[in-house]
Amino acid sequence: MSVSTPASASTATRSTFIVTLLCWIAVLLDGFDMVVIGAVLPSMIEDPTWQVTPGEGTQIVTAGLVGMTIGALAIGTLTDKLGRRWVMIVSVFAFSLLTLAMGFAGSVWLLMLLRFLAGVGLGGCLPTAISMVTEFRGRAKAGSSTTTVMTGYHVGAVLTALLAIIMIEPFGWHSLFIVGAVPGLILAPVMYFLLPESPQYLLAKGRAEEAQAIAQRYGMELSDQLDRDAAEAAQQDKQRSSLASLLSPKYRRNSLAVWATSFMGLLLVYGLNTWLPQIMRAADYDLGNSLGFLLVLNVGAVVGLIIAGKVSDTHSPRRTGLLWFVASAVFLALTAIKLPLIALYVVVFITGVFVFSSQNLVYAFVGENHPSNMRATAMGFSAGIGRLGAISGPMLGGLLISLGLAHPWGFFAYAAVGLLGALLFALTRPVYRR
Repeated sequence: MSVSTPASASTATRSTFIVTLLCWIAVLLDGFDMVVIGAVLPSMIEDPTWQVTPGEGTQIVTAGLVGMTIGALAIGTLTDKLGRRWVMIVSVFAFSLLTLAMGFAGSVWLLMLLRFLAGVGLGGCLPTAISMVTEFRGRAKAGSSTTTVMTGYHVGAVLTALLAIIMIEPFGWHSLFIVGAVPGLILAPVMYFLLPESPQYLLAKGRAEEAQAIAQRYGMELSDQLDRDAAEAAQQDKQRSSLASLLSPKYRRNSLAVWATSFMGLLLVYGLNTWLPQIMRAADYDLGNSLGFLLVLNVGAVVGLIIAGKVSDTHSPRRTGLLWFVASAVFLALTAIKLPLIALYVVVFITGVFVFSSQNLVYAFVGENHPSNMRATAMGFSAGIGRLGAISGPMLGGLLISLGLAHPWGFFAYAAVGLLGALLFALTRPVYRR
């Protein structure tokens, strides 16, 4: 069945910018939750009431990441079955409510439990948001779609570091969880009224009239590309499951390479955002500068995402990602060198430019090289299996800190991970040629 519509920007009654903005804000809150534990850990460790050890800090982080792994694997598949819209709304509401509860937790074990449950919701947010924005903006802009959404992730991380600097001393570290939860509780009902379902998802499910109506409302073109997606959807429906599709001959090589690369990419992201302040504390920097490095790292991430999006739309997410992983390894190694404070801030900034964009370019490659009927599942498995790396990153940092080897060996270890990520990503092959 050929489905097309004469929709254009001039006849649209709504803008796809609304979808991008709502998903961007949701991912911003996801970014807050990613960094908040790393921002409060130094204060938790120094809090005489809690006396959290580095090992317990690692357990809190790991509990959340295990939840995220479950969420990404389960909810990523559900979005291809139930739709993007409701998964986004429920995910945002759930992790915001549970994060609010963390602000009132009275023990490490309760904090771990709440962090685990919040992680399940967080795990479903990111892959669904990337899938939605990619589908509303078009596969040709997969690179910039992914990096645009992911700037929200690191804006959230920057805001977390700023709030930590401003709020922890006068109000205590619990206050960060409370302040960070409120926006999500407001966003969820806003999304209920303003966030549409993906027309590509509706088309893949055979709901062509609904797909056309939304496409016309947002000035989108449902044309030949979606016809190909619909044909692939019909063929994929004959297979056992979306996971079976990802492991079919056409996608198997990319799936395995992407999962392994995501492991390395998220190991870097979560390892650095969790332990960078404490690693810098171990290197004799004060708390203010240690949090400052975390802030600058994520400012670099925002700049890097903007650059990576433009470059990847021209040269493809795969080529750009290979370069970004190699550059990440180089600058992570440089971060281990003792430098004047200003010079170190510059190196940390450039490290942020490359490290975080590397993983996001893996997501962009996934969005570009999968049809709409399996895109969210592919994204979910990439993020979900990658979360095993996200668990390993904080564990690696926690181990090195416990052994007194965090500085400089932590940075050298992370540099080796970046280089391995480049080698693994090189094994991928484009499915859809530009």
